[in-house]
Amino acid sequence: MQIYRIETIVSPDRVLTLRGVPFRAGEKVEIIVLSPPRKREKTKRYSLRGKPIRYLAPFDSVAENEWQILR
Repeated sequence: MQIYRIETIVSPDRVLTLRGVPFRAGEKVEIIVLSPPRKREKTKRYSLRGKPIRYLAPFDSVAENEWQILR
């Protein structure tokens, strides 16, 4: 088995063209298309994990000023 590697870019119409391959016309070949691994940004998934929690007014009502019936 002979391995031939080439990197190319897919055209806007999603066609892939290989030119100048080192094989004879009519020769049977196997084509495997691989995309390079995508680089992920290294971010913390849970940025608040392990951080201390502090309640400013734990027994006060929440959004009391936004209730129209109390106005």
